[in-house]
Amino acid sequence: MKTMILALILTTLAATSAWAKIVVEPAPYSHAGTTLAGRLVYDDTGKDKRPGVLVVHQWMGPTDYELGRAKQLAELGYVALVADIYGQDLRPKNPAEAGAAAGKFRADRALLRAVTAAGLARLKASPLVDARRVAAIGYCFGGGAVLELARGGADLAGVVSFHGNLDTPNPADAKQIKTRLLVLQGADDPVVPPAQVALFKKEMDDAKVDYRFVSYPGAVHAFTQKEAGSDPAKGVAYNAAADADSWREMVAFFATIFR
Repeated sequence: MKTMILALILTTLAATSAWAKIVVEPAPYSHAGTTLAGRLVYDDTGKDKRPGVLVVHQWMGPTDYELGRAKQLAELGYVALVADIYGQDLRPKNPAEAGAAAGKFRADRALLRAVTAAGLARLKASPLVDARRVAAIGYCFGGGAVLELARGGADLAGVVSFHGNLDTPNPADAKQIKTRLLVLQGADDPVVPPAQVALFKKEMDDAKVDYRFVSYPGAVHAFTQKEAGSDPAKGVAYNAAADADSWREMVAFFATIFR
């Protein structure tokens, strides 16, 4: 029955979006004097308020990858905001620069939560968004960011982390989580090893968080990103099956939390 309902939802959304134009517009916002170059993505079928989804980038900053995901969300009938955690003047050019940029925020979880929350506020402020029905998703660094947003007690309908960082220096903060979580991980991810997964699950269980954890055998870090290549031995690689299934998991999750 659940599968039939999901199929009906997807068919209806696809039919609706068949004649819709996807709009991408600048959505600048700021935090502590830093201008953040967000982008709002939606279809132009009408002006009725609809659920919103915050999309938080991986360690290279906001790229065409996140924009592509936002367009997919818009095709499903959501309004998506591609967040900018680093600021409009910082776009890493290589892994070393990306590591430094991401490291600044991972070393200061309060800052990471605050900047991510600024993006959430910008999304909720859109006249197209039903602020009572908003979720946040993130990839790699962004997955860790949206989990920290939840640990900070953000008012959200749900959070989805794709191959995200699961660690936290403050596991007791999980008691502040007041939303549902969907965590999608590669079972063989060397960036997020089994010990980190075990600690995360204990953190969630101890705090009695409503969460679902999906682990993909054979998948490593960045399994949703084609740019990661195809060699799992490198620790980062695209996995088509895990990519497709994780997206389906997210769609089904949204169908539940946005009812």
